[in-house]
Amino acid sequence: MEKLIKPARLAVMVLLTAALIVVSIVTLYKLQIVEGKAYYEESRNNVVTTKIVTAARGSIMDRYGRVLVQNRVCNNLIIDTVDLFREDDPDYTRANANILLLVNAILEYGDSYTDTLPITKAPPFEFTEMTSIQRETLKAYLAERGLPEDASAVEVMAYMRGRYKIDNSYSAEETRIIAGVRYEINSRYIHGFATSPYIFAEDVSMDLITTLMEKDVPGFEVQSGFVREYNSSYAAHILGYVGMMSGEQLARYSKLGYSNDAYVGQAGAEEAFEEYLHGNDGRMRVTSTASGVVTGTVYTKDTEPGNHVYLTIDVGLQEAAENALSSYALVENEARREKNAEIETYGGDPQDIKQLITGAAAVAVDVATGEPLAIASWPSYDLTDFMSHYSEIMQAENNPMFNRALQGTFMPGSTFKPCTAIAALSEHKIDTGTIIECEGRYTKYADIGYAPKCWIYGQGLHGELNVSGAITNSCNYFFYTVGDYLQISLMAKYARLFGLGEKTGIELYEETGVMTTDQYTQQKYGRDVYAGEAIQAAIGQAESVFTPLQLAEYCATVANCGQRHTASILKSVHSYDFSKTLYEREPTVLSQIDTQQEYWDAVHQGMRGVVTDPAVGSCYLIFLDSPYSVAAKTGTAQTGEKTNNAVFICFAPYENPEIAVAVVVEKGNAGASIASIARNILDYYFAFRDSTVALESDGVLLK
Repeated sequence: MEKLIKPARLAVMVLLTAALIVVSIVTLYKLQIVEGKAYYEESRNNVVTTKIVTAARGSIMDRYGRVLVQNRVCNNLIIDTVDLFREDDPDYTRANANILLLVNAILEYGDSYTDTLPITKAPPFEFTEMTSIQRETLKAYLAERGLPEDASAVEVMAYMRGRYKIDNSYSAEETRIIAGVRYEINSRYIHGFATSPYIFAEDVSMDLITTLMEKDVPGFEVQSGFVREYNSSYAAHILGYVGMMSGEQLARYSKLGYSNDAYVGQAGAEEAFEEYLHGNDGRMRVTSTASGVVTGTVYTKDTEPGNHVYLTIDVGLQEAAENALSSYALVENEARREKNAEIETYGGDPQDIKQLITGAAAVAVDVATGEPLAIASWPSYDLTDFMSHYSEIMQAENNPMFNRALQGTFMPGSTFKPCTAIAALSEHKIDTGTIIECEGRYTKYADIGYAPKCWIYGQGLHGELNVSGAITNSCNYFFYTVGDYLQISLMAKYARLFGLGEKTGIELYEETGVMTTDQYTQQKYGRDVYAGEAIQAAIGQAESVFTPLQLAEYCATVANCGQRHTASILKSVHSYDFSKTLYEREPTVLSQIDTQQEYWDAVHQGMRGVVTDPAVGSCYLIFLDSPYSVAAKTGTAQTGEKTNNAVFICFAPYENPEIAVAVVVEKGNAGASIASIARNILDYYFAFRDSTVALESDGVLLK
């Protein structure tokens, strides 16, 4: 039976409850009635906003830990639309004047501001070269305002002058400035709501900020941020750059928690390794008065900086490769200009006039792992001032933005002959002792009007050659014969095993190239490969085109006796505080050509002769005094142009290969003539390697 509560205890409980109720009523009365007006006024005067705190992006290093890309803290000017556009300024007189005031102040201090309106800065107004993001934004702008998609730049500017109520007293140039800023503001609004802040000017000087504050210029606020700093003027195509998101990127990255104004990788390693480099932004709640004075800040979410990415690239070797390409092209082009002028002036043979070099590429890879050590393309651009010269770079001759090393495809010419040789040896169409006599012209298909010549035809003949001699002499007749033995299917089989016309495994965008096959010619021409095309494919012509990276990895596979590795450029990834290793590269074998060692020896000997044979070695003089041993193959690719492309591959040291190099020069004329580019690359590699060994033996820390 339950115990009864005593009356005295019950009375106490009732009194306590009543007291609590009275206290609560009094407190509520005080808050709502007595002090309610004061709290109401305070709440009206306080503004609480949540701001994104941008996380630092991870750094990018080369294989030895040398910092290539990093962040630097900077001051950014953010357009404050609430302060800029006020209710008492319906015709935008004040707003437009302040925009012009801001821009003029920025330009006066040598800073730049964000203006992506793709219209020239002065009349006659025309559209400029557009990025995909600019094109998308302009298209959306025109559609939302009922303007035709094919509206001219003049029509768009006329519309903007009216839309933004830009007074006729402003000059055409001033109108363009105001319209550009208003366009930027509009592009950040959807259905009347801001999707991202307008970073009006990035990394501005303290002198500018002080001047703006002293003059009490309205319409902006200062925020700390990070600017990407590039420590090398080399490797632009590899490193890439960051920028604002396109519509497609916004749809993808917003699902990953990115803010709408996040900068993301737009090319190169910045884009390929975005998932590692991008940090997680924080959140900050800011309380301020109606006049804008901040009264309190609370971090509601901490930032998580991005991770650090190490590439397989050696920036020193990269510099050597880029300098070798540019020096060769500039000196050779100047010599050609002078020679061409002489011919035109003194009536020489017009056939001797040579076209100028339009582009070039060089790639160096580690034979043992397939790691790219240098990926150079000429012409290139400098990331340290990329944004300030963006329009010039986009419109420059020979397209410096084009990465010829990964995206350019070129006929390999005679550099393909080692592949043909291994295919013929492995398929037992020939052996190392097979002798074929060069007759100058290959006449097997003469009855159908096809009798290709060896390059020496008309000057002499190569005579009897085995496979090694055929490679050293680069005898077309020998390889026409061997190609006819093989036919296209077997040549294509070994080309695939060497990675020619196949993905290399690099994380950057690359073309796959084409190996001549029946399937390809069926798709392109509706027929199988002709017999004449098959023998042309054997010497690296026909439809076959490959990238310089593929040629370098192919050469490494030859040096490595048939083992081909992936060409990944990601060496490792480390957490922002270096406490964890998140990824470590391991060599990955993509294919293995299992054949007899004597076949590899025969091919290697043939390539060695290109460098060591004083009578017929086309690169004998270039490597005569080199302190390291080299094996090489030259190639001249006929393109239908007046001046042929030049191709060169090599590996070194010959006895124990470490590095393979491929060089391609558009309109370079002949492969032997560009071997000096590879010589410069190898000179740096072995000099640096030897100095590294010396330092390591002395106990000096290199990283």
